[in-house]
Amino acid sequence: MQTQKIALVTGGSRGLGKNMALALAKKGIDVILTYNSKQAEADEVVSSIATLGQKAVALQFDAGNVKSFDGFIAQVKATLSEKWGRDKFDFLINNAGIGIHKNFTETTEEDFDLLNNIQFKGVYFLTQKSLPIIADGGRIINLATGLTRFALPGYSAYAAMKGAIEIFTKYLAKELGSRGIAANVVAPGAIETDFGGGVVRDNEQLNAVIASNTALGRVGLPDDIGGVVAFLCSEEGRWVNAQRLEVSGGQFI
Repeated sequence: MQTQKIALVTGGSRGLGKNMALALAKKGIDVILTYNSKQAEADEVVSSIATLGQKAVALQFDAGNVKSFDGFIAQVKATLSEKWGRDKFDFLINNAGIGIHKNFTETTEEDFDLLNNIQFKGVYFLTQKSLPIIADGGRIINLATGLTRFALPGYSAYAAMKGAIEIFTKYLAKELGSRGIAANVVAPGAIETDFGGGVVRDNEQLNAVIASNTALGRVGLPDDIGGVVAFLCSEEGRWVNAQRLEVSGGQFI
């Protein structure tokens, strides 16, 4: 009998993370999703996953507070045991994040540290602490950005953290290959969400500029991303490893 697959999606209560969680559920994968402060939104996603016939649980998680990670991993272990009768999950999707849009000259040390704690340090150590409870043959998917390939003013710190994530992911693939664990990066282009204050969604001028510089002629939507993550967790995606998959519709090519 095949074991039910389980994914842990950080930042799964809204935006891209919500879309990923739902796309995974549509593939028959159960989900543990995290939220930082919006429990009601997370509970709605859990309900939506239940209507798709899959199990889901929402756990509170502060992606930038590494000192809290041991307690969080203990919660995940307890949840796995209570809900699934298992001691491991299969897919780690490091999605939780924030955006700060400031020119290099105006970026403060506080801005830098906040981004680093959530976007790089947090991902690095959550992955490390999760390794004992990720099943052999599992997958790790880290989120990056099109901004590591092309440069737009105001994203120097954010894009630098995501560049670090891309290098980190290659090392994960190399060092975890003996356990059959594949590690990949999904790099969205500009997406209409509330990320970074919703600037891409709400600023009509910026939206139009991005659309005109994208080969497929529009700005991305959350629905464009979740299915790619779900594919990487599918049996069909088993041989994709150490890759950066940009999902941008051909932005700035």
